Amino acid sequence: MHVDEQQYHHDEEERAGESVLSAISNEMVRLYKEQFGRGPTKTRTLWAGPDMLVVTLEQTFTPAERSLQRMGEHQRLRDLRLLFQYASVTAFCEPVERLIGRKVRAFISGIDTKADLATEIYVLHPRGYEGPSRAENGDEGS
Repeated sequence: MHVDEQQYHHDEEERAGESVLSAISNEMVRLYKEQFGRGPTKTRTLWAGPDMLVVTLEQTFTPAERSLQRMGEHQRLRDLRLLFQYASVTAFCEPVERLIGRKVRAFISGIDTKADLATEIYVLHPRGYEGPSRAENGDEGS
């Protein structure tokens, strides 16, 4: 293969990878709207190594959650938000598995209530893994 052809194929793969990451961001916006009634103002999905995806979502709080934030009820806000996140593990893992083509090994959800910035972290099983995914292990969050 000629050098220009190699670069073309690399650029094509990179663009395809960016479109998958963009599609995951879009799915997270949709899920947040469904789960919380409000989507984030900014979302970004990036690879953090070969087996980990990190999604950041900014300004996701509902008016009621912003009230809790102003009242200094950060722990209560974290507890409520994470309760809903982990009650919906399957809904949060399904789009990643469908778009990446790999099963989720672990799903880790976090939020900084002062910054109104949430993260969804997905640790993936290796390609070809045939066992159960995190989504198949249930929505109980444990």
